[in-house]
Amino acid sequence: MSQAVNPVAWQTWLQPLMPNIDSGNLVLEAPSSFHLRWVRDHYLPTIEDVVVELFGDSCSVELIARAPVAAIAEAPADRRAPSHLPPQPTQAERMPQQQTLRPDSRLVPKYTFENFVVGQSNRFAHAAAMAVSERPGGHYNPLFIYGPAGLGKTHLLHAVGHHTVELQPDAVVRYISSEQFFNEFINGIRRKRMDEFKARYRTIDVLLLDDVQFFEGKEQILEEFFHTFNSLYEAGKQLVISSDRHPKHLSTLEDRLRSRFEWGLQTDIQPPDVETRLAILRKNAEFAPMLVPREVLDFIASHVLDNIRELEGALTRVTAFAALTHEQIGLEMAERVLKDLMPAQESRALTAQEVIATTASYFAIPAVELTGPSRKQPLAQRRQISMYLCRELTDLSLPKIGQAFSGRDHTTVMHAIEKVKSLIQSDKAVFDDVNTLSQMLRSL
Repeated sequence: MSQAVNPVAWQTWLQPLMPNIDSGNLVLEAPSSFHLRWVRDHYLPTIEDVVVELFGDSCSVELIARAPVAAIAEAPADRRAPSHLPPQPTQAERMPQQQTLRPDSRLVPKYTFENFVVGQSNRFAHAAAMAVSERPGGHYNPLFIYGPAGLGKTHLLHAVGHHTVELQPDAVVRYISSEQFFNEFINGIRRKRMDEFKARYRTIDVLLLDDVQFFEGKEQILEEFFHTFNSLYEAGKQLVISSDRHPKHLSTLEDRLRSRFEWGLQTDIQPPDVETRLAILRKNAEFAPMLVPREVLDFIASHVLDNIRELEGALTRVTAFAALTHEQIGLEMAERVLKDLMPAQESRALTAQEVIATTASYFAIPAVELTGPSRKQPLAQRRQISMYLCRELTDLSLPKIGQAFSGRDHTTVMHAIEKVKSLIQSDKAVFDDVNTLSQMLRSL
């Protein structure tokens, strides 16, 4: 079988299958229901061809999913489900985040493998992420995922955490951005609690570290992370790291750390091709309040080329406008709402300071108030709109956006983005403000 597929597919998907013979048929047990579905959809014909070649036409292939650990522990020792029955999804599989997530894991519920659209541009990174989530500390350690902002690196890191916890409910998984890691390190020094900081990050099973390029030029944190890396690696724990570029191009990091990033597997994510962009739009359109015609999805996919955030944001603007004006979604309406998309392809990259300054000017308030501590309305809502625009129109990560707003936590930024997404679907005034500001910023 290993000769019939490429080495990555073999190690990731086929080698983990456990074979058994039942009544003359080959039963292959997958580590999870998700793994089963992937093998069935992508490799079952290949498996069947090999089986027929080896055992003849009388031998059939059956795929089953291994029962979750919790289910095995609860089942009586002398009872086993008949192998011929198809696997049924458990409650834990349907809602893993509600039952098994630790409060300190920092995993975002919606960022799962099931919600990740796989295409030619991210297929290898997705397969590698799936592999490490099923065998943490195994083949690819560390897994280093790199590529431009807005292409799904953070989504994959969270998905690794969710799937690991689904398969191993007792696993200690923690997601953290490099900026958060740095801030906790500084707080540990100030409060003389470095032992607690070290214990927090050197006694976990899976560390998901986002935007490692933030460590560049910070000698103290590099030294601490070097020892954290060594401690976890030597204990057989899994590290998954993301960056906006390959380790070799993180020129200001120490050679000893860059070389460790290259011990495992490095995989990049490229901007999605048109088929993948369409698939992403179709998946998001399933949750839209009304039907989005194919020609509208084609229009968006053909004009938003490099950034998935902007792709999803464009669809949100169209559906929000339709919901607020009670107008049927059509190509002419989409072209009108998204008329600023064409020049955006040639525009320079925006900064958080430009978004804040433009928003403050639009609402006729001082920029310092927009980033200040006041939670009074309508100032707080205008701050949330500015955060939303930073996420939609810049390449900044959530922690970076929070930093631009006087060091607010990334969860505050995430709440603001979700709040504005909801408001533009129901509040015409907010929709108009966001749409006008977006057009103003794209024309800078």
